This record gives sequence, C-alpha cells and structure tokens, in this order.
Amino acid sequence: MKALIALEDGTIFAGSCFGAPGERCGEVVFNTSISGYQEILTDPSYKGQIVTMTYPLIGNYGVNSQDHESRKPFLEGFIVKECSRIASNWRSEQTLREYLTENKIIAIEGVDTRKLTKHIRLQGAMKAVISTQDLDAQSLIHKAKDSPGLAGRDLVRDVSCRKQYIWQRQKKFKVAVLDCGVKYNILRLLAKHNCQVVVLPAEAAAEEVLAQKPQGLLLSNGPGDPAAVPYVVDTIKRLLGKLPMFGICLGNQMLGLALGGKTYKLKFGHHGGNHPVKDLRTGKISITVQNHGFCLDIDTLNKKDVEITHINLNDQTLEGIRHKKLPVFSVQFHPECSPGPHDAQYLFGEFVKMMEKSAA
Repeated sequence: MKALIALEDGTIFAGSCFGAPGERCGEVVFNTSISGYQEILTDPSYKGQIVTMTYPLIGNYGVNSQDHESRKPFLEGFIVKECSRIASNWRSEQTLREYLTENKIIAIEGVDTRKLTKHIRLQGAMKAVISTQDLDAQSLIHKAKDSPGLAGRDLVRDVSCRKQYIWQRQKKFKVAVLDCGVKYNILRLLAKHNCQVVVLPAEAAAEEVLAQKPQGLLLSNGPGDPAAVPYVVDTIKRLLGKLPMFGICLGNQMLGLALGGKTYKLKFGHHGGNHPVKDLRTGKISITVQNHGFCLDIDTLNKKDVEITHINLNDQTLEGIRHKKLPVFSVQFHPECSPGPHDAQYLFGEFVKMMEKSAA
C-alpha cells in the first residue's frame, strides 16, 4: 500500500505502509538508536511526534511483552528505511509489522531516511502528515501546515495515568511518582533501589502527594512543551523544600520552571542513545539516552540557588541541575536507559542517598 509523508515546508517523501492504514499529523523527528525500537515505540514522550529511525533495518528481533515502556505506543507514526521480513530472537512473540497493525500505528518503509534526517537537521523538526488515504501531495502539505505543533500543547493529559496505582510494595523508601508519561524502567529501577513506588496522575495536587507520606518525589519524563503544563509546575513549587525530588527529562524542565527558569524549543531535539554528557562535579562523561525537543535556558536560572551539574558535549545545552540548599536535583537525559547505555544509572543511587540524608 502506497503512503506519503508531507512536511509543512512542502517536502514530500514516498514509501509503502507496513503498519496500520490511516492518516495522522505530528512533528517529524529522528532517532539515532541502532536497536531498542520497541522501547522507543512505547515511550510516552513521543506523543505528538512521528519518529524516523536513522538505522536502516528495523524489526529484525521482533517484539515481546516484557520490553514495553508504557501501556501502549503513543507516537503518531513510524518511518524506517526497511522493515525486516524476518523476526529472529528467542524472546520474540510477534513481528514489528503485527505489533504496529494491532496497535493502529501508521508505519512507512522504503523511505530515504538518510535524506529525511539530513533535511530535519538543516531545517529543523517540523509539522507533517503521514497518510495512506490521501495521496495528493498538495492536500497533505496544506494539512501539515494547518496541524497543531508541539509548542503550547498540553500532551501530558493524554499519557498520564487516570488514577493512582502501586508499582511495588514493602520496600524501605516510599517514593511518589508524578506521572507525566513515566517509562516503566524508571519504576523498575526505583523498586530495584529498595523503593516502594506510588504512581500519581500528573494533575495530582500537592496535598494528594503529601497524603501518601512519601520519603521522596520523582518528576517523570513526558511529551511536549513543559510551559504548557503550569498545573504540574505549580504543584512542584508547592512541594519544594517539603521532600527530596528527582526530575527526569520533562521533569527536569518543569523543575527548572518551578525554580524561576525558562525553556525553549531546540532546532531538532535530542533523540537517541549516544549523547555525551559531562558531569561538571566529577568531570566524568556518560553516554546517555535522550528524547526531548525542549530545553532549560541556562541563562535564566538563578545561579545563587541553582547549580548546573551536567552539560551536553554536542551542543553545550543544559543536562542537569541541583538546588544548592534544598534536596532537589534533575537531569535532562534518561538515566533509566531502556534502550541505551547504563552509564547514568548511578543517579538513582544518589536519589536514595538524598532520601536517607533527609530522613536522618
């Protein structure tokens, strides 16, 4: 089945559908990971986006029921150079083609993903439409231009849990997780570090968080513009100083906003498992997993209260902050990996040590 991708600047890419048929709009981004496509597909942070994989062959090890990072895939579309016709792995339960069709995700192969990626790098991530129904190029270009972008949109409500739930019980520390689109491996690693995990909806008020009597609060990753979720930022402001906090990705941006900083949109974002980040406190460099289109502006943070702890070595953007007086810190990358290198998992240990010190 023929399919088209139309970008808002008038560029057209053609291919063949290998997922569900249909039509969706979203912002086109590229991910540089070689493997881990199942975790990428189920990362809620991709809500509102169409993901292009730069690695040319995707799907060769299939899909299984153990590696999901959320309850379902939230991305708007999936683009690859070639979808493997063979799924060969002892853990495989179905093919990528079957999984995408079952979950009604539009996917296109046969696309010149190298050309598309270079175009986005030069021109920036942009709005697009992916379709198997309307194959009129001009019609799709108009739809792309008229579609909503990511800036100013609250996508957190679409991915957050509807009611609180317990991930793990009977552990030493009780951690509340504000779910803005949390990845399951964050919850797994908290449990591994002896934390009982209570997951709360993003709209939970400060009083609801404190009612759980947690020893710490984790601010999760999530999709879209951090400035579009002022209700979460307000909750964070009201909880500052009342319990230790650890923010990841969107959690880092929302914490920065709560501390008086501002955010801005990156040209094409950071998406992949090979981003070098320097810990300014130790000089250590970690290769990290990243998935974000917005960033905290270093120059807007109050340096009297906030310490810059991590920097991206590719473009010198902010990757981590810590409050100088309060037990609060956050990082822009994903220390839970999944998929990607495990270099930054030490941060979960730092969070536990912070809770131990606060409880002493």
